[in-house]
Amino acid sequence: MFRLGASQVARSAGAQARNYATLREIEMRLKSIKNIEKITKTMKIVASTRLNKAQRAMTASRVFNKSDSEFYHNTEPESTDDSKTLLVVVSSDKGLCGSIHSQISKAARRRFEELKGNADLVTVGEKVKAQLLRTHADNLKLSFSGVGKEAPNFYEVSLIADEINKLGQYENIEILYNKFVSGVSFEPSQFSVFAADAIEKAPGLSKYELEGEDTATTLSEFSLANSILSAMAEGYASEISARRNAMDNASKNAGDMINSYTILYNRSRQAVITNELVDIITGASSLD
Repeated sequence: MFRLGASQVARSAGAQARNYATLREIEMRLKSIKNIEKITKTMKIVASTRLNKAQRAMTASRVFNKSDSEFYHNTEPESTDDSKTLLVVVSSDKGLCGSIHSQISKAARRRFEELKGNADLVTVGEKVKAQLLRTHADNLKLSFSGVGKEAPNFYEVSLIADEINKLGQYENIEILYNKFVSGVSFEPSQFSVFAADAIEKAPGLSKYELEGEDTATTLSEFSLANSILSAMAEGYASEISARRNAMDNASKNAGDMINSYTILYNRSRQAVITNELVDIITGASSLD
């Protein structure tokens, strides 16, 4: 009887050790999930605060881009299908914002296939650069990093446009970006920028009184910078909105996991207490 009680005590000791280890693991997991929930809630608050500023910058950029659109609509310049196209893909360096970077990368790949490979690539942002390098490394001519931390300004954009102009003359330039649709949605869109030769040959250019020999070149360079500014402002607002939604969903998922692990922890703790009572009663019975 004494040997049987000793073996039962040994088994119960091993069971208690396993239960205590399981409780400690659950407790550590629960603590880590609570810390993650605090981080995601803080990031959601920060994104919500920045979204108003991003939307104001986006609204201001749309005013300038509207003038470009009206100019191209009135002059009706034509793109050349045979010439090589420059695709400027606008994104940012930051993550944790859902599928915003992968969507614009997929749109860039589709457009590249439509052009049958007759295009060069320029990336604005490390995220889209990393994705396009996997499939179109040979076509990547220029990339920019350190963008998307704040709302874009024209000085930053003009420096980017100057570097792009140093690549040479492209008859067709297309800027791919994420257009802000609403607080919960965005869609890949594009701007078309025409070269100076296309503007000079535009049939509707006579509607405007232009002076100077380099007017078409100036218009083309300004339109490129203006379009990049609008694309970056739209992309920045889309990114902030997507990050806010992603952090909101992450906080909700963390809350659900906390509830599940809390129930699991309480049940495991009750099971440990029950096992301890059973061991005490069994040990007491074996001594009688």
